[in-house]
Amino acid sequence: MENTTRVTTETQKIGSDVPIAIVGMSCLFPKAGGLEGYWRVLRTGLDCIDDVPSTHWAVDGWYDADPKSPDRTYCRRGGFIDPVSFDPTEFQMPPNAIEATDTSQILGLVVAKAALEDAGYGEGRAFDREKTSVILGVTGCLELVIPLGARLGHPIWREALKASGVDDDVAEQVVSRISSAYVPWQENSFPGLLGNVVAGRIANRLDLHGTNCVVDAACASSNSAAHLATLELATGRADMVVTGGVDTFNDIFMYMCFSKTPALSPSGDCRPFSGQGDGTLLGEGIGMVVLKRLADAERDGDRVYAIIRGIGTSSDGEGQAIYAPSSDGQKRCLERAYETSGVDPATIGLLEAHGTGTKVGDVVEFEALRAVFSGHRADHGWCALGSVKSQIGHTKAAAGAAGLIKTALALHHKVLPPTLKADDPNPKLRIEESPFYLSGLARPWLSAPGHPRRAALSAFGFGGSNFHIVLEEHGTRREAPAWDGSVQIAALSAETPVALVEALDGLEASLAADGSVEAVARAAHETRRRFSAAHPHRLVMVLGDDVAAVLRRGRVALAGEGGGPDVFVGEGEAPGKIAFVFPGQGSQYVEMGRELACVFPEMLEAIDAADDGVPRGERLGRSIYPVPATDDEARAAQQKALTRTDRAQPAIGVIEVGMLGVLRRFGLAPDFACGHSYGELVALHAAGCFDADTLFTLSRARGRAMAELYGDRGTMIAVAAPLVEVEALIDGGDLDVRLANRNAPRQAILSGSREAIEKAARACREKGWAVRPLEVSAAFHSPLVAEARAPFRATLEKAGFAAGDFPVFANHGGGLYPDDASARRDLLADQLVSTVDFVGMIENVYAAGARVFIEVGPRAAMSGLLREILGKRPHLRCAVDASAGREGGLVDLARLLARCAAAGVAVDLDAWETQPAPARKKRMEVTLVGANY
Repeated sequence: MENTTRVTTETQKIGSDVPIAIVGMSCLFPKAGGLEGYWRVLRTGLDCIDDVPSTHWAVDGWYDADPKSPDRTYCRRGGFIDPVSFDPTEFQMPPNAIEATDTSQILGLVVAKAALEDAGYGEGRAFDREKTSVILGVTGCLELVIPLGARLGHPIWREALKASGVDDDVAEQVVSRISSAYVPWQENSFPGLLGNVVAGRIANRLDLHGTNCVVDAACASSNSAAHLATLELATGRADMVVTGGVDTFNDIFMYMCFSKTPALSPSGDCRPFSGQGDGTLLGEGIGMVVLKRLADAERDGDRVYAIIRGIGTSSDGEGQAIYAPSSDGQKRCLERAYETSGVDPATIGLLEAHGTGTKVGDVVEFEALRAVFSGHRADHGWCALGSVKSQIGHTKAAAGAAGLIKTALALHHKVLPPTLKADDPNPKLRIEESPFYLSGLARPWLSAPGHPRRAALSAFGFGGSNFHIVLEEHGTRREAPAWDGSVQIAALSAETPVALVEALDGLEASLAADGSVEAVARAAHETRRRFSAAHPHRLVMVLGDDVAAVLRRGRVALAGEGGGPDVFVGEGEAPGKIAFVFPGQGSQYVEMGRELACVFPEMLEAIDAADDGVPRGERLGRSIYPVPATDDEARAAQQKALTRTDRAQPAIGVIEVGMLGVLRRFGLAPDFACGHSYGELVALHAAGCFDADTLFTLSRARGRAMAELYGDRGTMIAVAAPLVEVEALIDGGDLDVRLANRNAPRQAILSGSREAIEKAARACREKGWAVRPLEVSAAFHSPLVAEARAPFRATLEKAGFAAGDFPVFANHGGGLYPDDASARRDLLADQLVSTVDFVGMIENVYAAGARVFIEVGPRAAMSGLLREILGKRPHLRCAVDASAGREGGLVDLARLLARCAAAGVAVDLDAWETQPAPARKKRMEVTLVGANY
């Protein structure tokens, strides 16, 4: 009675607008055998479109490039789920019933159970089964109807054979051979072909007693099901609902349906909103979510992926053809969604469109979106527009579920996923004049001032069914890394070389038996658990797409023949103490740290902390991760804007603070720190001399002071020549320039007025030295920037400046920072106008015992200087951003950790990836694909 009263009171208060929590999710989509796999597809922008597999239908028999060819399809590509190992005994299903049961029902059962387990409501937790419903989107008939119906043509076959003069005995043999190509009828066939039994079988096998039904709204079916599910929760009829969409119907019949409309892409690619878009592609998939009222989810301590704030629905009404999209109908649906949810469209940061890739459909949808969104905000390019169909195809009844899970994961991980094949937008859209933009890369979803992150998704179906769902994040912080299994670290260690080879043998054997992504994750995790840097012999490998190739290179490396960039061998004790080196201005670039910011909370927290309370136009995150540029000129303008001193310095600081936090996650802590020019501020922060907020304040003050110089600010050049000779040239001549940076034994940076630098450049070239002008706004580390010292010193006076937890070496003079607070402030302020003695500083760090140098910041320029300075002396160099994003920030980080661990440095490899679930023991295994068994 108490529970009924609570629900009734809540329902009366907000009626159908009760906020709904997504507390569990699971899926099977192309190249994605589960939730983590789907996030991997989304974040990495994996193209999952393939040729039709032989398990589905014979391309040679039904394909013809001519769209007018009767009973043929002109498309031979689509999205297909990978084989699934199914244990019928897990669900008490007789094995002989499998061929008489549509795959949608079987795999739907697997996904539903996984979704409940993901929500925390597996077999080990009691919940109210009386008020748990199953409402799914399933379109029309199931695929099993087609072969069962085809068998019933035998009278027609006999008649045709008889009319052709074929003997009765031969005719019967022919009829029998044709019939054997189709699944036979049996007692399980009738329920096995029914769409409603997709939900019924789940309720039956999982013992759920609430409503069980399916709804058909064509390609909007799963959003329609979500709509009914939220109504059940809002009215109190259910306390929990499993909802989503199921569609494994990708046989030749379905291809014919879409071919003769026609809607499929002749070129074999789905390109939403692209000028090259020529149709859609079919995909298959199953996606389910577990919903509860938000208040109940919070009361029960459930993890909440996202909140459904409202759903808009509409019908097109009277109009064109029954399958033609209607901009007015879609607009009506959108307006109702925002009215119902109470959400301003101007606060939507991600819009997952229906986005089928058809020329007409995309234009109609975009017109409706523009009409609704443009009236709420005057500026352009503030909402990411996308469609997962560019990656997995159009999964029809499951299309809305694919979009719902995508947007929920995006909100949960605070990442804006990419859309593929849309880098050439349809000019008819004039997207640059709209609220929307397209992005081909995953990007960190930065917080917005004044409201939580919000997303929305649309799904539209034949017959004029329109649905639009509005979602919101639950909590503004990313609680844990957004792992996706795309990069693994395998770490082996042993007491002897023979034992290390045997460990590699065992790893290879286990993955030869099962090389799936899940198996690789479990095997790699087990190696990391057993690894010890104290063992005298070590092999650490970074595993990506081609695991077998890396393992082969690992064997080569153990033989002493070199193994490549992803294989690291070490023996003996760790090389020595650790120094963190922080680069300064000049290392910045647009999108720096992008992938790390998409994965690690520390990166996103640093950006949000720096931008907290800052006006929208001055937020650093928008400079580092601007709306993706559409051409080279725009990209150059973005890079130039980030090069401004008042933007570059604080932006570099934000990224370096985030990277510092990521390294700490893996137990990497320095014994010393130093930086190059601006990087010295971050080195002092790393040592605990001041907190992150103080660092951001000092960074802005330093950058602003150097940007607001007056008169001839001068410029700088890099000279490739021996330092002693460059110093002699300056000291012995009439060159009015300053040796600004002693970067390496053969690299000097000169500062001075433009006239003086031109004269110095001529003198250097006359000696045959290479000279390179630097893109800088002033002659840094010279008297020409002296006026910046006073305001920066004044800011330092107001800031706390502790002694620090470990030694920090200074650019000016190359020695340690002093104990006296006033002297520390003076030294840091004097650095603005003094020579950066990077060579002397690194020599002192090395003399203090540092042998491991880790560059913490964008690019890897410091690593190159370290190589020149330290030469062949024993040391280890590595950089967080070694490839400057070209090979992926996650790969760069994994290589750094692997290199350090192999060298014997204590690294917490257990912090890499989450512990994978153990493989479920199967009493029986049947391999299923989207096509029926």
